[in-house]
Amino acid sequence: MNRQQVTPEHCAVDATQPNVGSREPSAAMRGTPLGLLLLSLALSAGGCAAPRHDVISNTPTTARPEPVATVAAPSGAIFRAVNYRPLFEDRAPRYVGDILTIQINEKLNASQSANSSTEKKSDVSTAIPGVSGVLGMKINPLAVTGSTGNTFDGKGETTSSNLFTGTITVTVTEVLANGNLVVAGEKQIGIRRNSEVLKVTGVVNPAQIQPGNIVSSTQVADVRIDYRGGGYIEEAQIQGWLGRVFNSVLPF
Repeated sequence: MNRQQVTPEHCAVDATQPNVGSREPSAAMRGTPLGLLLLSLALSAGGCAAPRHDVISNTPTTARPEPVATVAAPSGAIFRAVNYRPLFEDRAPRYVGDILTIQINEKLNASQSANSSTEKKSDVSTAIPGVSGVLGMKINPLAVTGSTGNTFDGKGETTSSNLFTGTITVTVTEVLANGNLVVAGEKQIGIRRNSEVLKVTGVVNPAQIQPGNIVSSTQVADVRIDYRGGGYIEEAQIQGWLGRVFNSVLPF
């Protein structure tokens, strides 16, 4: 009996699909208020929400070299292009299945700050002189003053810094038409109940490969580096499912 792995997508309740076995709603559904039903759906979706987002790999993480034909068509010559490798060629990776080493040297710093300030003031003053003898009435002098003010002061600042160094050996999974190499590799380290997984994919220009078949990650195009952990240490750093449920439904 095959067991289906439960993923966050399987946890979501699809309320749009009708019940195949019965077209009529059950007694429990008829007696359940609509608000309570919607709340239960929200709690289920919030509890099954994934606490993190993995970096999606754009290529398989390994590849096997193409098998060499054991029997070649007779051509009447000693040279055979099927399994030809020059004797004095540079042993740099250039075929599917070759390996090279990527030195991860990622250091990114970003900062941004913004300040804005506005101020507006206005004063109004009006004086009306006194008048006497108008229809037997006397109007006393009147002075009217008014002032308005509007001040705004806004400030924002953000800073981000990260450093990632390491080494991983990857495999050539594809050779593009222009000679560039699509590489991918995965490294898994398990210590007791904890595990660490490092995945790297990208495109390498063979001209930038250094002696020893080493290339820096800063020279890899479309590079994707995913470093994840699992086990008790990882679980201790993730908020519990009930806390995620409340955070998903609280309006503030």
